[in-house]
Amino acid sequence: MELENVVPWGRSFSEYREMFSLGQNDEMKKILGCGDGPASFNAELTKSGGSVVSIDPLYQFNHGQICTRIDDVYPQILEQMSKNEEDYVWETIDSIEKLGQVRMEAMEKFLDDYEVGKKSGRYINASLPLLPFENKAFDLALCSHYLFLYSDHVSQEQHILSIKELCRVASEVRLYPLLSLDGKKSKHLKPVVSALTDNGINVSLEPVKYQFQIGATEMLVVASLIDE
Repeated sequence: MELENVVPWGRSFSEYREMFSLGQNDEMKKILGCGDGPASFNAELTKSGGSVVSIDPLYQFNHGQICTRIDDVYPQILEQMSKNEEDYVWETIDSIEKLGQVRMEAMEKFLDDYEVGKKSGRYINASLPLLPFENKAFDLALCSHYLFLYSDHVSQEQHILSIKELCRVASEVRLYPLLSLDGKKSKHLKPVVSALTDNGINVSLEPVKYQFQIGATEMLVVASLIDE
């Protein structure tokens, strides 16, 4: 990964709670965050006593590099969002200005925590479909805004391999959103669900309270039926 190709955009802890329907019992579990980028989820959950490890290729870069890249792309992202306002639900986040504020606050919390968290092993440079963890190292794995969203860039086979790998390292997996970047249900969703079910993996679609991208109202919940 080249830094110039990175588009860091961090979501907040409260958004994670709604995207993945996280309750207090969930927050007490050992959690893997997959593709967390500069989200504040790890920093905030750790501060409240939770146990979480985040993986992302972004973490090969240092604090200064990530901070500079955020400054570079932040105005570009907001400009692009303003051109596509009709694709989003402006309720909890009610304006482009509010979106910028929420995202920047989340990324600042991440940056404040990054060096300490990296030294303690909470931020690891890794990516799907191969993860550097033992079988069932986590109770819960969360995959935010990667699989299904980038369906034109990640193949159906890579989706299946990635979710199987998440099932290997975690007892339960939750993925959100299930729409691709064009706002339509991912072309990979049905074949991926079929392939996982055929491999003895329990899969269900569950409603979530969160919705920013129009129509993104469900998460995929996956649990392996086989101890690996």
